[in-house]
Amino acid sequence: MLSRKHFLAASLALGLATLSAPAAAQKKYDPGASDTEIKIGQTMPYSGPASAYGTIGKVEAAYFKMLNEQGGIGGRKINFITLDDGYSPPKTVEMVRRLVEQDEVLFLLGTLGTPSNTAIHKYMNGKKVPHLFLATGASKWNDPKNFPWTMGFNVNYQSEGKLYGLDILKTRPNAKIAVLYQNDDYGKDYLKGFKEGLGDKAKTMIVAEQTYEVTDPTIDSQIVTLKGSGADTFFNITTPKFGAQAICKVAEVGWKPVHYLNQVSASVGSVLKPAGLDNSVGLISMQYIKDPTDPASLNDPVMKDYFVFLKKYAPDVGVDDGNGTYGYAVAQLITQVLKQAGDNLTRENIMKQAASLKNFQVPMAIPGILANTGPDDFAPFQTMQLVRFDGKTWTPYGKPIDVK
Repeated sequence: MLSRKHFLAASLALGLATLSAPAAAQKKYDPGASDTEIKIGQTMPYSGPASAYGTIGKVEAAYFKMLNEQGGIGGRKINFITLDDGYSPPKTVEMVRRLVEQDEVLFLLGTLGTPSNTAIHKYMNGKKVPHLFLATGASKWNDPKNFPWTMGFNVNYQSEGKLYGLDILKTRPNAKIAVLYQNDDYGKDYLKGFKEGLGDKAKTMIVAEQTYEVTDPTIDSQIVTLKGSGADTFFNITTPKFGAQAICKVAEVGWKPVHYLNQVSASVGSVLKPAGLDNSVGLISMQYIKDPTDPASLNDPVMKDYFVFLKKYAPDVGVDDGNGTYGYAVAQLITQVLKQAGDNLTRENIMKQAASLKNFQVPMAIPGILANTGPDDFAPFQTMQLVRFDGKTWTPYGKPIDVK
């Protein structure tokens, strides 16, 4: 027979066990998650024509390494599997199938490129695996009704193109415009938004268009043709390799247009330096992520921490490479999503949390440019700041603008 003292102790233990049961039951896992691990997959062009973007994946991997040394997220370590797809859609498909079906990642993060992500778009949604914060601004990533498992990161390409069109209308209403663009959805999205910004005047203001293929060795002939059109304004819709080539060739042939460069190729370290900083003076682009070449960054606590981080965890990444700050921002945003998810690490809840960002200031984003998502709007960022290159850094002009 239990004594009264032993009976009370046993009752207390039973009560504590009962109280703890709901807490334990709250933990929910899908493949890729456990009490100790969160497995994340990615493809990134560490080789091939878009290899300059490889810095993004390197910085994200380094960020997760830093987080793991600090105890992970909710006590769980991040197992980040990032694979080289060479910017080749067939290779992307092959590697993503491996990540989902063999490695069983909880979700994909930051897969890069419009053509690469297009190749896996239906597959990821068919598998109901989160396809998050894609490193591309194609408008089709914001389609929660038809593709509820895919969400982009970049400011929408069409919105960015529209921003430049509106700026030209305001500052050079009689401009003669030449356009160079990549012959795929990425380039066509930018061009569509640009023409929308110009409105009815697009037909008369755009005097020449040239395209290039990702497999082309150079775009020299296209630049010569565009110069010959008599254009005094140039919209350069290119990825980093071709962006640098275009800046060089424009200078080489003595063409002096007002030169707009899409943000995805605006890295000082990986594009403007190879092209020549002198050749890049006067370029116009936009920003929503902090610029590591901004002199103000030396006194910015977030940037100071970033430079220390690079030195310890990613010493081969240039401090002036904007692809690095981009990757850092993506890692910060997914960290917030995982913190919101807590112990409910199901794929459904990961998407729910990614679509429930409310005025979140990503530390690496420009102050005041906030991440907001909802079940009917999967575009985290809508606000852009126009900038002009002064030979050393990008300097803002005008106020941040929302273009939808």
